[in-house]
Amino acid sequence: MGNRSGKEIYVIRMAGHLDDQRVRHFHGMTASYLPDGSTELVGPIRDQAELHGLLSRIRDLGVALILVRRQDETT
Repeated sequence: MGNRSGKEIYVIRMAGHLDDQRVRHFHGMTASYLPDGSTELVGPIRDQAELHGLLSRIRDLGVALILVRRQDETT
């Protein structure tokens, strides 16, 4: 499991379109604004501690979390 860089790619979806200031809280992640009104972040996460830190930032922003998924390397 895992990739050679030691990081896994995660997809995180949140309710609402985040403004640029909020997106900056997630440096290293690419933000996409979906037609359903949600924001999707995709990017590398080093380990579970980093993932939990990122999820804490989402909680602190008061944004509803919709999805957290580790992206399969084959997709």
